Amino acid sequence: MSVDCFVHEKGLCESAQVGAGTRIWAFAHVLPGARIGADCNVCDGVFIENDVRLGDRVTVKCGVQLWDGIQIEDDVFIGPNATFTNDRFPRSKVYPEKFLKTVVRKGASIGANATILPGIEIGIGAMVGAGAVVTRSVPPHAIAVGNPARIVGYVGTGEAASAAAPDSVAVAQSVGVGGVSLHELPLIRDMRGSLSFGEFARSVPFEPKRYFLVFDVPSREIRGEHAHHACHQFLIGLHGSCSVVVDDGRERREILLNSPNLGVYLPPMIWCIQYKYSADAVLLVFASHYYDAADYIREYAEFRRLVDS
Repeated sequence: MSVDCFVHEKGLCESAQVGAGTRIWAFAHVLPGARIGADCNVCDGVFIENDVRLGDRVTVKCGVQLWDGIQIEDDVFIGPNATFTNDRFPRSKVYPEKFLKTVVRKGASIGANATILPGIEIGIGAMVGAGAVVTRSVPPHAIAVGNPARIVGYVGTGEAASAAAPDSVAVAQSVGVGGVSLHELPLIRDMRGSLSFGEFARSVPFEPKRYFLVFDVPSREIRGEHAHHACHQFLIGLHGSCSVVVDDGRERREILLNSPNLGVYLPPMIWCIQYKYSADAVLLVFASHYYDAADYIREYAEFRRLVDS
């Protein structure tokens, strides 16, 4: 144990692996195998089991128990009485061969009284609301609330951007994330109905080699969650509505597609998520390349590594 850490006289720390500047307060109990990083704050009444790893600058508020198999990365906040589990089918005196692993990634926050089921991951910078019951992994920067928890937003995107419908001229505007732009395609209305159109390599900034449609998506589900090395994409909400989150590794914005004459252009190396699908939503996507599994970047940590390299 670092000589620069603090253990309250009514706290019990049996671990020798505690970093400098960490504070362990009254009635907290840390078992011998636990490893705790530097500058952590372990509040009153916290229990930390043997196979637990805490990174640096972690805050664990009162009444939290961290069981075997839980890994907490740097700069995580865990609110009072948040509950972690490590066995999906617990029985008294019956132990699994191996406890399920739960990982809370760097910078995530978990609200008071939230319950985290075992074997899942809370992504980088994600926020779990107070009282949420998290049954599935939470993507990076997502905001998850409710029982069962569902994603209602993304940290740092602000209000969902949309655009006013033009008449007959295509208009493109940057959204402040990489080379992503929001396009207002021509919209012509008359008594016979409405018409919208686009021209490839003009209003759509490339000539596509394929398209695909996304529809019948349950409202709680998330699509996308990847970036591309080389492929350009153009998304149009043909019917209903959905929100598109774009992320260049530094900035993040949310865009609402709720009209068939609105499109979003995505250059390569933009992490993209689509969610908040209405029941009648139909999303059309044009792509500059034929399908190539090797062009996909499916892990956010890998995307950030490539952006930062």
